[in-house]
Amino acid sequence: MAKRDYYEVLGVQRGADEKALKAAYRNHAKKFHPDANPGDKASEAKFKEISEAYDVLKDPQKKAAYDRFGHQAFENGSGGARGRAGAGFGPEFNSSMSDIFEDLFGDFMGGGGQRSQRGRGGGAARGADLRYNMEISLTEAYSGKTAQIRVPTSVSCETCKGSGAKPGSSPKTCQTCKGAGAIRSQSGFFTVERACPTCQGRGQVISDPCGSCGGQGRVTKERNLSVNIPQGVEDGTRIRLANEGEAGLRGGPTGDLYIFLTVRPHEFFQRDGADLFCKVPISMAVASLGGEIEVPTIDGKKARVTIQEGAQTGKQFRLKGKGMPVLRSAQAGDMYIQVNVETPVNLSRRQREILKEFSAEARNNSPESEGFFAKAKAFWDGFGS
Repeated sequence: MAKRDYYEVLGVQRGADEKALKAAYRNHAKKFHPDANPGDKASEAKFKEISEAYDVLKDPQKKAAYDRFGHQAFENGSGGARGRAGAGFGPEFNSSMSDIFEDLFGDFMGGGGQRSQRGRGGGAARGADLRYNMEISLTEAYSGKTAQIRVPTSVSCETCKGSGAKPGSSPKTCQTCKGAGAIRSQSGFFTVERACPTCQGRGQVISDPCGSCGGQGRVTKERNLSVNIPQGVEDGTRIRLANEGEAGLRGGPTGDLYIFLTVRPHEFFQRDGADLFCKVPISMAVASLGGEIEVPTIDGKKARVTIQEGAQTGKQFRLKGKGMPVLRSAQAGDMYIQVNVETPVNLSRRQREILKEFSAEARNNSPESEGFFAKAKAFWDGFGS
């Protein structure tokens, strides 16, 4: 029976790039994988067919040979497609299985991250992410700010342009792994893969390292960075600066910088989300007679609050829209004024006389305390009887 065209098997056009091939392979592999179709011989045969097609087309050299000669390019080799067709699950099939398991489940098991860090077949490991702790005031969190920070980090070496090799030379393909960055060993049905011990998974070796960076492709340096703090940030907010972390080894991708914000406590205001609370002491006279007071707001201005007669400690007044801005929104929270009636101290003789006169004439002026002591008297009388 004649073999089907590999591009037809994967359902892609001839000349499809690596991304399209991989996407097509993953879609077909999920559909026809033996674990998803237990006991289905047709699905098993289909899975073998798409694995064989992808194994050839994902390799640039094999793909070039197939595009030129078709299936005949592999008919005479011991590892050829025809030789594998009736051989069951051979080493190449296990290699494909290793790829699909890493592709399908790498995000959950950590395999995808390991592949990207090691840089299979090309070498350069991604730089580490960095953390910077920044403290700001509540007023800065209200208005936002642009802060300048100094970050000690690894940057790409200017002498070798990040390659790690001495100017005039270049890294060479590792002969142990042939540039793959990994070596594989067969153990029955399974293929075990580990980083190449010669190049540490980079796929390349440097025989003549750069004198400035010692072959690392990066050097330690302090950098000045500008950080935009948006309005409404809260304590614990994290800001990501892409590609501002540590430079990768030998030209590898740069990591990210994360700014972690801490908002200092304010002398007047307590924050709850977008709302602000401010405790304001008022005199006994203002609480009794009523009046107006001026209170500070977070924007540095003043707000007038009218106190009604007989205000008690704990009474709250709401100032709408005078709270914190909501992050990345046009809305703002409210500000709540909570009054605290202050008992006068250091009284003069005249003040004492006035208070005594007031106390002697007071009738039903303190309903809460009078009610409490009336209940207390009844409570005591109950014990006496």
